This record gives sequence, C-alpha cells and structure tokens, in this order.
Amino acid sequence: MKKRKLGKSGLEVSTLGLGCMGLSFGYGPATETKDGIKLIHAAVEHGVTFFDTAEAYGPFTNEELLGEALAPYRNEVVIATKFGFKEGKPTMGLDSSPERIREVAEAALKRLRTDHIDLFYQHRVDPNVPIEDVAGTVKDLIAEGKVKYFGLSEAGADSIRKAHAVQPVAALQSEYSLWWREPEKDILPTLEELGIGFVSFSPLGKGFLTGAINENTLFDKTDFRNTVPRFSEENRKANQALVDRLGSIASYKDATPAQVALAWLLAQKPWIVPIPGTTKIHRLKENLGAADIELSVYDLTKINQALSEIEVQGHRYAEQMQKMVNR
Repeated sequence: MKKRKLGKSGLEVSTLGLGCMGLSFGYGPATETKDGIKLIHAAVEHGVTFFDTAEAYGPFTNEELLGEALAPYRNEVVIATKFGFKEGKPTMGLDSSPERIREVAEAALKRLRTDHIDLFYQHRVDPNVPIEDVAGTVKDLIAEGKVKYFGLSEAGADSIRKAHAVQPVAALQSEYSLWWREPEKDILPTLEELGIGFVSFSPLGKGFLTGAINENTLFDKTDFRNTVPRFSEENRKANQALVDRLGSIASYKDATPAQVALAWLLAQKPWIVPIPGTTKIHRLKENLGAADIELSVYDLTKINQALSEIEVQGHRYAEQMQKMVNR
C-alpha cells in the first residue's frame, strides 16, 4: 500500500489506516480477543501501518488489544491513542488537566506494550483547561521521548491555531465523509495553511455509506447508533437516497459504495488519511481496495453533483456529544 504524510510533520502512514474502536466498543458486543488480533494482523499483512485507538474505547480494553496484536510489528507501525475523559469514560465528562494527560500517557504505554506513543490526541477540547497548557504538556512528553507527535480531535479552528503555536499539531482527527462535509468550511483551509494532516474517522458514515444499513436495520442495544439522530428509522429512510446514488456511481466504476466513498476522501487532499473500522476481514479487504481506485475529474464532478441534490437528514451526534465538538 502507498503511504501519505500527515501535513508537514514528517509523520508517514499508510494511505488508509484502521480505526479500531469498533473491535471493543460502540457498535455492539466486543469482538473476541483472538478474532480482533486476527483482523489486526490481516491489516498489517495488507500494508496498513496506521492504527487508531483510545483509552476511552472499552474503556482501556482496545489499547490492550492493540498492544498484544501489534507487539510483533511495533517498529513497523504507527499507533495513535487519545486522552481527555475523566477515568477514560466519556459519560463522566472531560479532563485534560496536565496531571491527567501524564497519567493517561503512562497507562497507555503499558497497555500498548511500548516505550512511546506515536501520535497522542486530545480526544475533545476541554473548555476548563487552556489549550496552550494541553499542548505544553504534550510538548514535555515529546521532549521526554514518551510521545512522538501531537494531535487534536474534533477541535475548532481557533483551538487548532492556539495549540499549534505551542507545539506543532501533526494531525487533526474529525469526522469527514460524503455525508458529513462540515470540515470543508473552516477546518480544511486552516489545516492546509498550517501544514497539519487530517485523519478522517467514520469515513463510511458509521456504516451507512456501505449500503448494508437501511430503515429496517435493528442495532444491538449497546450500539451507540441507537442514540444518533441521523440513524433514526425516519432519517435512515430519507438518507437512503444518498446511498442509492452512491451505489449507481460505484456500479459504473466497478467498485463498491464503500470503496467509492473512501476513494472520494483520498481524492480531496493528499494529506487526508481515512481510518475506516470493521470487525470483518472481508470488509477490511474491501475497504483497502479503495486505495487502488482512481476517481477522474469527471467522476468527482458527478459525485459532487449528486451530493448537491440531496440534503442529509439528522444530526450526527446526540445533543450532549454535539456540545463537545468544534470547540
């Protein structure tokens, strides 16, 4: 697989990474450890070098899974993890105090079975802690060799600028896909100006853009999509028009809807790296196939035209989570 550099940081990763949250958290029961390891090993074998986790995924169990799975490949891969929630639990609120950041770093190093964290993100901007203090703490961890690069997640343009002035931000991780294009307004121009890479999570719209979900789909009771307005039965029915249009374009390209959705992201900027997640090896292989799909100017124009005719229905987060983004 080809590689990309995240902005001007020098951090080089595979063109597509693997978002590992769903193996332990968020989309129903956790995957069996042996199956999770098998999937992660398959990703490495197919050229993936970029793996995304967080203390909040589980909490803690996802980092432990990656630590075990990636131990044989540690020098060949880039591991990103995150801090920012009290006790690693989003339901308890935010905590990016310097003391907490250091505590998370030390615990993550043990769970990941490593002596350094390649990319350390603030999971959400904490309004109670100056972003300059957050950046300064990570700067110290970098000086100590415990962290290599600093990242932010779901941060607004002002916060990005303030943090970057203290410690260069290698990457911003936020949601970006064919059905969530908000970053194009302020975020992408800011990142391009500052030389910061963009890591796109939920690049397949939390699974909706694959075409495998419709208005009749029943999610597991522990699946967080049950709380997402965009995934209400009514909105899934309304948003089917986008998937139908994507499907027709994919058919023309002899590809799957998921592959076209990922190829579209890759075509936006050379410093954008999507991190689709999956628990199935055949879906992993399908997703990675997107790296070989070339979308022409005609293809991109056709996709953009189709998108302009469809208004996606529903917010992407429940109200409480929505308050934590774009600060």
